[in-house]
This record gives sequence, C-alpha cells and structure tokens, in this order.
Amino acid sequence: MNYVIIGNGTAAVGTIEGIRAVDRDGAITVISDEIYPVYGRPLISYLLLGKTTEDKMLHYRPADFYEKNGVKTMLGRTVTKIDHAAKNVLLEGGETVPYDKLCICTGSRPFVPPMEGLDTVQNKTSFMTLDDAKRLNNMLGETSDKRVLIVGAGLIGLKCAEGICHRAKELTVIDLAPRILPNVLTEVPAAIIQRHLEGKGVRFILGDSVARFDGNTATLQSGATLGFDVLVVAVGVRPNTELAADAGCEVNRGILINNCSATTVPDIYAAGDCTVSHDISADTDRILAILPNAYLQGETAGRNMAGGKASFDKAIPMNASGFLGLHMITAGSYDGEQYLEQDGENYKLLVTRDNHLVGFILIGDVDRAGIYTSLIRERTPLDTIDFDLIREKPQLMAFSRAERAKQLGGAH
Repeated sequence: MNYVIIGNGTAAVGTIEGIRAVDRDGAITVISDEIYPVYGRPLISYLLLGKTTEDKMLHYRPADFYEKNGVKTMLGRTVTKIDHAAKNVLLEGGETVPYDKLCICTGSRPFVPPMEGLDTVQNKTSFMTLDDAKRLNNMLGETSDKRVLIVGAGLIGLKCAEGICHRAKELTVIDLAPRILPNVLTEVPAAIIQRHLEGKGVRFILGDSVARFDGNTATLQSGATLGFDVLVVAVGVRPNTELAADAGCEVNRGILINNCSATTVPDIYAAGDCTVSHDISADTDRILAILPNAYLQGETAGRNMAGGKASFDKAIPMNASGFLGLHMITAGSYDGEQYLEQDGENYKLLVTRDNHLVGFILIGDVDRAGIYTSLIRERTPLDTIDFDLIREKPQLMAFSRAERAKQLGGAH
C-alpha cells in the first residue's frame, strides 16, 4: 500500500501513527511546503519569550520519528494538484507522486482582510509558523526600542503579545470586537485576562479597527492615529481547502468528512484545521482548529486508510493556554444552565444542559480540568455521578468505581 499525506502538522502525525497501528510495512510519504520536520506550532510564542529553543520545538516528536515509522519526507515541496482519477499528486516543478490512499492535512493560513495601504508597511508579519516567529524576532532586533501593533485580539494575537511584550517599547493590540478572545470567552472572563495583560504593559484598543496604513502610521476607523515600527496581522485563519475542492471533495468553508475522516472522494481522507467537524457540545458542524481534534481525526484517517476500522465522533471546541502566568482552559458550549465561581483572577463557569456537562471556562486554577473535558466528550449523564462534589473540585471520588477506571484512562 502506498500512502501519501499532504501537510506535516499534528494531523499528519496522527495519520502516520494511525497507519502504523494497522500496517507496519506500507510506504508513507509526507509532503510539506515547510522545510522543517513536524514541530510544536503553539510554542512559537515561547520561542520569542525565551522559554524554549528552536531545537526543542523541532523535537515535538523524537528525532528519529520518521525513520522509525518508515516515512519518506518531501519537505519544502508544494503540491499544486490532486489527480484523483490517476491517483497521484502533482508537485510544483512537475514531479508526480502516486498514492493508493491520500490524507489531506493542509491546515490553515492567516486571513489578511483588505486594509488600505498595507503594502506601504515594511516590517509586517503574520504569527502562525516558525518562520513567522523568526521573521518577527529579526524585526524586533536586539534592543527594546520598537513599537509593535498587533491587529487581532484572538488567541494568535494574544500569544504573540505574550511572546514579545518584554521586548517591545510599546505594545498595542487592536480589535473590532468589544472584548478580547471574542470567539473563546464571554465578557467577564475576557475582562479578567485583559486586566492581567494590561498589568504587564499591553495596551488594548477594542471596538475599533484600522482604516488605512501610511507607512508606519495606522489611521483607525475612529479617526485616531497610531504610530508603530512593527506590525503583526493576527485577524484570523482560513482553512486550506483548494486542493481538496479541485479534486472534487465537497467543501463548505472546510473539507467535509465523515466520522471515519473520509472525504466525499474515494480513497481521499482529510484531518485537522482544514476540515469541518461535528461539535457534539453544541450539536452543530463547524471548523474546530485545535490540536487534540487534529490528532484524533488524523489517527482515525490513518487506521481506516490502512484497512482498519476507526471512528471519531467526540469533537468539541477546546483551548488550553496561558498568558504571562495566568492559565486558561475552555471547552464546549456555553448555552445552558450556568454555575459560576469567581475569586479575583480565579474564575470557574460550568454549563449544563439536559443532564450533561456541555461546557466550561476555567481561569487561574485549572487543575484537573481534563475530568471536565472527559465528561463532555463522553456525554456522561450527571445523575450517574456526584456532580455537586465535582462542581467544587474535579475529583475521581465523584465517580463510581467503573467510571473512575474509565476516567483514569482518558483524563489528565
């Protein structure tokens, strides 16, 4: 069997390990336009912060990961077309690579909205890849005399702010939304994190946006002007679906897949940020660009590509992050009955609906949050556990003996 994987992120790792769980001998080829072996992409802010090194990032998997799994890598190569009739992929330069089973793990790319005068800004970058982090590092230089403007107060923008706040003379984050992390948090917890970052020197301009750039000056919709030396565009991401769409796969914002990670075209699978998942916490289809789902979708794809049987039907939105010492974990949906505790920067919101935990927000004390996550993923009926006990502190004593064994196998 000849397996080809387009992309080299977490979804690709899951696909490789899924294949090898079933087929130890089939040929696996990974093609990626990045020149690096798989790396811990969320760590790029910690690289700038000085908490990790490029070498450690590139050992997201052991150095011999590809060799041990019999994987041929074609790094720094771009796929331009998938020919599903001929069952091969065409590379830039004209080379073709045949496949029996193909997995598209193309991830996402930065979304750069139309902004007048953006081409007049010399020092600008996005913040999604290791190359982006290196580019930003070079722009900041050795001295802390740069004024940095980050457009976008979502996770990418805030992680960038965390990574460089100690290296910037001034750091401003602007977003059209009225609060930070608008797609992740509700108003009160967003304000907690905003105050924490403001205490570290980050300035926020919310409910406003850039109307135009004139070199190193941004004119805002409100009419205010803002000078800067370095610009980071972190407005959002868009899934890379073009190859799949051109190959005949059904696409609706993301690539449509079933619970087996199969697309609508025979022998073509997909996994990760480029796909649409079914969010079981809100019972809706959406793009869930998070690492656990990417890996599990990839593993599911790999097992099925190799002739095994696997299904992944427990996708939920989930974010685990930290901002200069303040930790945050969120998961699921916030639509339901709410239980709230708040004490300073410690914030806990649990959301239940129809006898199930469907979502939570934890800030500050996030110890054993994996138990809450598992309750959502496993759709555990709350009347089968001591939920009053678990509301106070996630603990296995709230479960039956059989359920404790199950939780120990799935929660961290």
